[in-house]
Amino acid sequence: MPPPRPDLASPAAAGASAQRGGEPPRRARKRLTDDPWAGAAAIRARIPELSFPARDHVVTDYGAVGDGRTDDHAAISRALTACAEDGGGRVVVPPGDFLTGPLRLRSRVNLHVVGGATLRFTTDSCRYLPPVLTRWEGIECMGLSPLIYALDQEKVAVTGGGVLDGQAGPGRWWHWAGPWEDGLATGWTRGEPHQAAARERLHRWAESGLPVGERLLTGQDRLRPMFIQFYRCRDVLVEGVTLRNTPMWGIHPVLCRAVAVRRVQVISPGPNNDGCVADSSREVLVEECLFDTGDDCLAIKAGRNHDGWRINTPAEDIVIRNCRMRGGHSAVAIGSEISGHIRRVFVERCTLDGAQLDHVVRIKGNSTRGGIVEQIHLRDIAARRACEAAVRIDLRYDEAVEQGDRWPQVREVAIDRLDCDHCERAIWIEGLAAMPVRGVDIRDSVFRRVDAPNILRDVDGFSAARTAFPPPFRGH
Repeated sequence: MPPPRPDLASPAAAGASAQRGGEPPRRARKRLTDDPWAGAAAIRARIPELSFPARDHVVTDYGAVGDGRTDDHAAISRALTACAEDGGGRVVVPPGDFLTGPLRLRSRVNLHVVGGATLRFTTDSCRYLPPVLTRWEGIECMGLSPLIYALDQEKVAVTGGGVLDGQAGPGRWWHWAGPWEDGLATGWTRGEPHQAAARERLHRWAESGLPVGERLLTGQDRLRPMFIQFYRCRDVLVEGVTLRNTPMWGIHPVLCRAVAVRRVQVISPGPNNDGCVADSSREVLVEECLFDTGDDCLAIKAGRNHDGWRINTPAEDIVIRNCRMRGGHSAVAIGSEISGHIRRVFVERCTLDGAQLDHVVRIKGNSTRGGIVEQIHLRDIAARRACEAAVRIDLRYDEAVEQGDRWPQVREVAIDRLDCDHCERAIWIEGLAAMPVRGVDIRDSVFRRVDAPNILRDVDGFSAARTAFPPPFRGH
């Protein structure tokens, strides 16, 4: 193991203070500014409105048929290549049902799927080879290509009013997850191989420092591809499209800057089907989207364990606004891959109208991953139901299998005007004795019905101004 970074507070670094609750805390800081939400407006202003050359390359002009039977992958790829070589523009998918394999985007190209068009992606894993550089649950590897992929590009987009269908479902991609909690039907059958062995092998490779180019994974390893992944890209736009039946995560910008996800729908109830995951990316705007997913609606991550420390790139300056969360685990999840740090996250004016969401916001980490999460702001959130807790901070996440000496830190969490109709608990926060959660500020919030009392363990600085927590409901 490499020596801990100073800001990850190991017992060796903290010395005798570890016995008194961890690294001596910095003096409590004010919020991001006197008006922290001015910071959110500044982030939005730094994300440019993209424009593309006024040239259309219509995929049917390159031989695509769109009859739902013909494999149009080669024709669509020809259109994408021609558009890039022509200096950029739009690759237009007109109304129809187009079967395809993985698509690769290049700079100044806008893949425009019009209303009435469906891009339907093959579930044949062999079509997603050769392996490409990807990040799988916070660890870099050479794995199956995402269904739509861009690496080291600028000004790249997926837009339109059409549908992107990953065709995942029971027995198609999802069964690679293996047996799943909550009785989710993935199509896996007992004795069939699944992702667990390759996932553990990937963790060992990262821990041992195996070069990324040697971390080769194929379909036999059963690590599912992401749907849309932008890797080390700048000036990215996803707008207007609907993603359905995703193999793994839906929209996944990794190590990107200036990303806008706008008026998108992600509808996919499968295992690990997070809607949008901002991963070690900076200046990300997600607005006016709908998420109905099998896992977290929106997640913010920054690398896992050794690989996160190696790359050492935070997720920061992220704004989520005017979104609707209809189904999933958490409306907004931060972690558990936080090794590269997460800061300056703003969530506002979102509606959670599903009956099965577990949390409004959840921050999770453990003493194997380390990392700092700070300056997290939410306001004007309306939630129908939070089945576990409206606000959940858990620094003991997955502790049964992962314990170490890199203490995660969570500080400066501010929540204003959260209105929740019904939750199991309003607040559930568990820090670490050696590293308490510091500075959680709830203001002007309403919890109409709660079924169990709040839990606050190893928390230093909790306030709830103008917020009442009703006694646990005892009815039937």
